[in-house]
Amino acid sequence: MRRKHRRLQSEPDLDITPFMNLMIVLVPVLLLNMVFAHTSVLELNFPTGESLASEQVEELQIQVVIHPDNLVVADNQGGVIKSIDQKKGEHDFVVLKEVMKELKSRIPEKKDVIIMPSRETSYQVLVSVMDTVRSYDTVVAGSLVEAELFPEISLGDAPLENTEDAEKAGGQS
Repeated sequence: MRRKHRRLQSEPDLDITPFMNLMIVLVPVLLLNMVFAHTSVLELNFPTGESLASEQVEELQIQVVIHPDNLVVADNQGGVIKSIDQKKGEHDFVVLKEVMKELKSRIPEKKDVIIMPSRETSYQVLVSVMDTVRSYDTVVAGSLVEAELFPEISLGDAPLENTEDAEKAGGQS
């Protein structure tokens, strides 16, 4: 009978140096990208199908209507406050911010605003209007701070401007 001799084989060591080099480079890159991927979430109030109570109807509502060619700041009691025409083919958010500051100085306790985009309003314009009516940058005691305008934003549909738009909307339904 023959004896079988097993050779003692040693397992080769794993070389993890390339993997460690990859981690040394990859971890800081991922950490740096986390700073740029910051997203913010706005809490929005959407209209419901319920009818409004008489108290809510009488309360002052500030509205920003986004049309393709202008922005209209209005309220439910006095009508149009300011119509802001486009400047160089783009909406003038600087004037909108000034109008909102003026409204806030007149009604400091008011915190809500209704934004009414038209069907043609792009997402970027809607977000820019939301950012403009929420707050503005100001200097207080030598520091740049964000002052509150109207942080509680509700969304609604813009009223149709003329009969051509009404016919278009009626045909699309």
